[in-house]
Amino acid sequence: MEATYPAPTAPLRIDRENPNHHLWCNNGTWFLSYTVHPTPFTKERVRLSLGTRDVNVARQHRDTIFAQLSGSPALDLPTGA
Repeated sequence: MEATYPAPTAPLRIDRENPNHHLWCNNGTWFLSYTVHPTPFTKERVRLSLGTRDVNVARQHRDTIFAQLSGSPALDLPTGA
C-alpha cells in the first residue's frame, strides 16, 4: 500500500515585530525565503527573487505570495515599517 501525504504547505510563522520576516537583501535585490514540508519527513527551502530593490514592494510581493500559498485572498501581515 502506498503512503499518501497531505499537500505541501508553507509555514506562515510570522514575527509581527519584524516587518521583513522571510525577506533578505542580496546585493540590493530583495528575496523571499521560506520552507515547505512536502511530506512529514522532508523539508524543502524555497528562495525566490522578488525582483525589486524597494523593501516596501518586496513586502507587498511577499504578502501576495503567502496569501496565494495559503489559499486566502489576503493575510493579516504587516505591510510597512
